Amino acid sequence: MKDLHQPMPIPRHQAAHSTEPTLYIVATPIGNLEDITLRAVRVLKEVDLIACEDTRQTQKLLNHYGITSRTTSYHEHNEMTRAPELVKEMQEGASVALVTDAGMPGISDPGFRLISLAIRHHIAVVPIPGASAVLAGLVASGLPADSFRFGGFLPSKRGERRAALETIKTSPRTQVFYEAPHRILETLADIVDILGSNRNIVIAREVTKLHEEFLRGRAAEVLETLKSRDTVKGEITLLIGKAAEAEREIPEGSSTPFSIRQRLQQIMDTDNLDEKAALKKVAKERGVSKSEAYRQLQRGS
Repeated sequence: MKDLHQPMPIPRHQAAHSTEPTLYIVATPIGNLEDITLRAVRVLKEVDLIACEDTRQTQKLLNHYGITSRTTSYHEHNEMTRAPELVKEMQEGASVALVTDAGMPGISDPGFRLISLAIRHHIAVVPIPGASAVLAGLVASGLPADSFRFGGFLPSKRGERRAALETIKTSPRTQVFYEAPHRILETLADIVDILGSNRNIVIAREVTKLHEEFLRGRAAEVLETLKSRDTVKGEITLLIGKAAEAEREIPEGSSTPFSIRQRLQQIMDTDNLDEKAALKKVAKERGVSKSEAYRQLQRGS
């Protein structure tokens, strides 16, 4: 029988000083500095270079764990030039760890360009798993986690955001997004309009930090709770529950589950509105002007 207390040997390609050039994708804490693995600390100590989204932010973590490895900046504004430079260093024998300000690199953060370039140049890419706001928020949300979709940040423009919400209106799975605190009230109002006031949602705010908070409930209720506050601050993960069975008649992913004409007629019938008032409501739902909705109606969209 194997000794469970015997440390597992480190595979050659996963040791930071292996003979092969290697890019390590290292997850860092999303708030609480204790949320980092022993393996991540070891790799960060052993690599020749740490590529950071913000060197000042990462330095706080490195100082906390006594890590003295050399750092360089790698972010969305310099990745076009920095990615080839880092690949060249690895081809010359350097081991590089990629980190972002928080969480897993490449998830709504810089990293994809460097990772894909390293793969094209046959450089080993080794993930070092760890903290993730998406998974932490999901498992504590109370929403079904057997099937979910992560959509990154919702669009900042209202029309595009509402269109994105239309595509998940009938989704049979939990939806997970990041959202900025200064936009969360507008986003929740759009959710109420498009997905309905009774759709189950969860706001996971400041997860793992001092003021961690989970707001669970119907969309309209959560919106009213946040409206009652002076300000909304912190990192936010927005989780949207799956559609009720009665709402799943339209395939997920359709950006226009009903044509303008179909939706217009539906609203006229259910809300007892005339065509003019119903068209105004359709335009609001789709984030377009009334005149644009009328043009789409004429085109048969």
